[in-house]
Amino acid sequence: MNITKMTDLNITGKRVLIRSDLNVPIKNGIIQSEARILAALPTIQLAIERKAKVIIMSHLGRPKEGCNTKKNSLLPIFEYLKKKLNNTKIYFAKDYLNNFEINAGEVVILENVRFNMGELNNSDELSKKYSNLCDIFVMDAFGSAHRIQSSTYGIGKFVKIACAGPLLINEINALTKALEKPKRPMVAIIGGSKVSTKFNVLHKLSTIADTIIVGGGIANTFLAIDHKIGKSLYESNFILEAKKLREQFNIFIPIDSRVGKNFSKTEKSTIKLPSNIKEDEEIMDFGDQSIKIAVDILKKSKTIVWNGPVGVFEFPNFRKGTEMIAKTIAHSQAFSIAGGGDTLSVIDMFNIKNNISYISTGGGAFLEFMEGKKLPAIYMLEENFKKNNLIN
Repeated sequence: MNITKMTDLNITGKRVLIRSDLNVPIKNGIIQSEARILAALPTIQLAIERKAKVIIMSHLGRPKEGCNTKKNSLLPIFEYLKKKLNNTKIYFAKDYLNNFEINAGEVVILENVRFNMGELNNSDELSKKYSNLCDIFVMDAFGSAHRIQSSTYGIGKFVKIACAGPLLINEINALTKALEKPKRPMVAIIGGSKVSTKFNVLHKLSTIADTIIVGGGIANTFLAIDHKIGKSLYESNFILEAKKLREQFNIFIPIDSRVGKNFSKTEKSTIKLPSNIKEDEEIMDFGDQSIKIAVDILKKSKTIVWNGPVGVFEFPNFRKGTEMIAKTIAHSQAFSIAGGGDTLSVIDMFNIKNNISYISTGGGAFLEFMEGKKLPAIYMLEENFKKNNLIN
C-alpha cells in the first residue's frame, strides 16, 4: 500500500484540512462518549505543534442533507476541544465554503459536513470547494473510510496532496497485524444483533482464525439449524450458509443460553439448553457452560479479534456472558483488537479501554477491512500518491 503520510510532510504554515471522525453520541448537548474525540486528538495536536493552519471537519449523526439541526451541530465538540486545547486559538465556522482566514498554529472547527448539499452523494462541486480550503488534506477518519462521500473520498480528486493521518495509519497497522501475521492460537468473537451485515466478515475470519466464538443473532442463526429457538432473533436466509460454515470451520456455538419471555430490563433470566427453549422465549445471553468454554478458549489465545457483545448486555440479567468475555480479554496477554459501536459501549461499561491492545474507531469500516475489502478512502489516498509520484 503506497500512500503519503502526514508525518512525512512539512506542514508548517500550510492550510491542513483534517477529516476526523468526531461522530460521538450527544444527548441534550452533552457528549456521552469521548472515545472518538480522544482518538482524533493526537493528530490535531501534532498539526498544531508543527505550526500548521489547522482545519477540522467531521460529520455528526444522520441529519437530512442541507438541514442545519441543533442536535447534529458540532458546536458541543467545538466547546469540548476548546477546553482540551486551552492554549490554542480555536474558532467555529458555520459558513466556510467560500474560504476564510486562519493563522499558523490556530484551529478552525467546521460545522457538520452533512449540512452541505452534495456531501452524501460525493458531489464534484462540493469536493472541489473542500479542496480549495487547504494545501494538504489529511484523511484521519477510519470510521468513515468505507464511505464514498465528498469529505472522505471526492476531495482527493481535486486536492494537490491527500495523505493519511497518524490515527488512520495506526488503525491499518493494527488490523493488518491481526489479519496477516497473527500469533496463534487466534480467536475471533463475532456477536451483536446485526446478523446479515456480519456473515461476510464471519466467513473471512473463519479462514484465518483458529476458533470463532459466535454470539447474539449470529449464534442464534447457527442454533436455528438444528433447533426451534422460540422468538429469538436470527436470520433465516443465512441458515444454509451457517450450516456450511459450521461444517468447514472451528466455530464455537453456545451450548446453553439465558432466555426470557420479554425484551425488558427487568426480565428474569433462565438458563436453558437450545432443545428446551419454548415458543414464547428468546435467547438473550450465553448460559454458564457456554461462558466457561468461551473463557477457556480465550485464555489460551495469542491474538483476539472482538466485534460485538454475545448478549443483551444493557439488561443486567443478560450481561454475564459479555462481561466475562470482556474481562477475560482485558486480563489476557494476547494481542487484542476490538471494534464496532456496541463493542466500544461494552468497553466503556466495564472500564477496560486501557486493557485492550487496540480499539478501532470504525464500525462499518472495521467490518469491511476485516472482510478484506479495499476501503474507498485508502484507494483515494493510493491514487493521490500515484498522481504525485507519476506512478502508472
